[in-house]
Amino acid sequence: MAGKNITGGLRIVSLAPSVTSILLSLGVGRELVGVSRWCKDVADVGSRPAVGDCWKMDLREVMRLRPAILIGSVPFAAETVQKILAEPVAFLAINPRSLVDIFGDIRTLGRLVERRRAAEILIRKMQGGFADEARRRGAARRVRVYCEAWPKPRISSPPWVAELVKIAGGKMVVAAGQRVTDEEVARAAPELIVLAWAATGGRAKVSTVYRNLAWRDVPAVRNGHVVVIRDELLNTPGPPLVRGARELARAIRESAC
Repeated sequence: MAGKNITGGLRIVSLAPSVTSILLSLGVGRELVGVSRWCKDVADVGSRPAVGDCWKMDLREVMRLRPAILIGSVPFAAETVQKILAEPVAFLAINPRSLVDIFGDIRTLGRLVERRRAAEILIRKMQGGFADEARRRGAARRVRVYCEAWPKPRISSPPWVAELVKIAGGKMVVAAGQRVTDEEVARAAPELIVLAWAATGGRAKVSTVYRNLAWRDVPAVRNGHVVVIRDELLNTPGPPLVRGARELARAIRESAC
């Protein structure tokens, strides 16, 4: 039957790295028949075909994989959603904002692929990783941190990153997941600036921070505490966040010295 594997499992195409990282961590194998072009950056996708992403894809190519369900993550291009909804295929879009939301999405996907126990194990593993970083921090003073997801327009990192910053020993000093101005960041006086620009890997440009005249008196700039963390470690709401918390903790410790 179309949309089913020989074994009876769903044929799934993932349109987001977070979805792929969760599904593979749950032990999904044959069910995952396609992934987005970014998924290889966060998980071992093997030879699975890459079919674009939530913003741009050839839907005919996707449907040739005979999926029973497409799973992605907000935000989507509206035109892409319209095209998906016109096809005879189920569509699920997750939209996490917090770590609690992310754990809820893991449970949802676990139920979908009949791996509830694996979902609970994955959640406990992630929680344990975060707890390890919190214990290492101890009672040290919290460092003031600004994390950036995009430079033009300037957008701060998502709310779950603010939670990771707190776990790692810092305090996010601007609203998370919002457009912010140079002046707002300057007034917040971060002691550490973290660049994790979406879809750039580790290629965010530190030099743009040091050239910004509005930030010349910001403590992080004066003291040389501007770092790049690979965007998939902070912007992928799934298992990669454990490593992201570890990277944040290292940067926070170094900026506190």
